[in-house]
Amino acid sequence: MTEQTGQQTQPEEFETILAQVGDGVGTITINRPDKRNALSKTVLAEISRILDVWEENEAVRAVIFTGAGEKAFVAGADISQLANYDLTYGLAAHMQRLYDRIQDYPKPTLAALNGVAMGGGLELAMSCDIRIAAENAKMGLPETTLGVLPGAGGTQRLSRLVGTGRAVEMILTSRILIAEQAERYGLVTAVVPGAELMATAAETIAAILTKGPLAIRLAKLVIAQGAETDQKTGLLLERLAQTLLYTTEDKAEGADAFLGKRTPEFRGR
Repeated sequence: MTEQTGQQTQPEEFETILAQVGDGVGTITINRPDKRNALSKTVLAEISRILDVWEENEAVRAVIFTGAGEKAFVAGADISQLANYDLTYGLAAHMQRLYDRIQDYPKPTLAALNGVAMGGGLELAMSCDIRIAAENAKMGLPETTLGVLPGAGGTQRLSRLVGTGRAVEMILTSRILIAEQAERYGLVTAVVPGAELMATAAETIAAILTKGPLAIRLAKLVIAQGAETDQKTGLLLERLAQTLLYTTEDKAEGADAFLGKRTPEFRGR
């Protein structure tokens, strides 16, 4: 994969995504606008492949997901493939496992919802650390309309983000939210004009990348794991993570830079 600092480059081997790197950020664009960026097996495989590459690439410090065009982030799974799904495919849980990996990815992730985010598309966004939506975005989990349920983390992540009552109502009725409703529910953190979406996403990631990388990684881990346990255990995880950070060069640099009124130069050590 070619790479140029400050510019964006695209690996030629991908068929359904654009994978670009610039200014420390890897951007994955689902590139099937004629299918409203629907998720196929190929899309999932290519996302997984580029995440493998970027996890080992120190030049990529964060990842943004978005969709091609102005109408759809990801409209959901490719329904033309749904008819072929069976018991074996369901148990394999390819999409669910990929989204679990994105949630646990060691680098910050952000979903820039440039349009419709339905089913597996919203589940992809929910697996990211942060979600920002364009004003025209709409989102929901309409799987029950097809006689199935949100099976890529939707039944679990939605309730953790918006509360059980709202999650049950949304999933059982296949309710679709407009961007402002999603922000009010806490499903997205900000709504901006479509023309400003990617700039806002870049600004948000840029702010994160000025912070201590080890602190960011451990904060992600403690927040995620703490949400799955009782508060006492979560506080223990927090205390242990903080104790570990006290031993790092980043902590020393952060304190020294603050006292010296200069910008810290973190190295992730």
